[in-house]
Amino acid sequence: MAAERYELNMSMKCVKYMIFVISVTFAVVAAMLLSMAIAIGNLFDDFKSFIDSHFFVPPNLLIAIGIILLIIALFGCVGALKESTVMINIYGTLLLSVFILQLAAAITAFVLRGQVELMVRQKIFNSMAEYKNIPGYYNSIDTLQNMLECCGVNHYSDWANYLESTDVSMIEYPETCCSVAPENGQCPPWQYGCYKRLSWIISQGSVLIATGATAVAFVQILGAICAFMLARAIRRTKTLRATRRWHLQQSLGIMTKPLDQQYIGMEKSHEANVDPDKYLPTSPSVN
Repeated sequence: MAAERYELNMSMKCVKYMIFVISVTFAVVAAMLLSMAIAIGNLFDDFKSFIDSHFFVPPNLLIAIGIILLIIALFGCVGALKESTVMINIYGTLLLSVFILQLAAAITAFVLRGQVELMVRQKIFNSMAEYKNIPGYYNSIDTLQNMLECCGVNHYSDWANYLESTDVSMIEYPETCCSVAPENGQCPPWQYGCYKRLSWIISQGSVLIATGATAVAFVQILGAICAFMLARAIRRTKTLRATRRWHLQQSLGIMTKPLDQQYIGMEKSHEANVDPDKYLPTSPSVN
């Protein structure tokens, strides 16, 4: 029994510290995941005029998952150190629940990635068509061209369909298309269109979200398995300790039933018809 108890204690300690290490690792990974999701969300926000609202769902969901993972990691560390079966079981259940959320975020990001090219192309063309009419589009398309150092959708010549030039031999385009400072109202434009560059940024952001969520999700499975193993080891060890304590109490007679009669020493009889010649233990000695 001593060998079994030693084996259980060692097993519980190994799994306990494994849970503690995994929980700390989750906290670090959750912080990295949170920072990545915030960065991607801010990047998408810079180009929100060219991105549909449902593209913000994966980064926002990943931000929520990162915060939840930080709380779960703290919960797991406390449960492992206190060897609480209830807390460890809740820890494992929460990890499995967040695993489902992360898979949903990864799948959503992969699905939306296939819609990026059509969305970006259409959004840029719409912004160019409304360039002179709506100030909002004016600011957004100029910001896009200035940040990505691009011009038009595929080429600067795309602006010929939206801006009229006084000189038929020249193509008019915004100043944000200029690769250098304009001189005498003229400047060489950027040779790259904005379509490919913006599509690449959004696609890579979606891939990062999906890859990060998937990688952390499968590590969570390991954490949940270790959590349930630890809960089982704690339960078995507590049962073994209780059994050994009961056997010890039995051996010391603490749990035995007390006697109904107590030993009573021989005393002088108080009966009236006592034989005076009969010797009793209380009679005086005859020397």
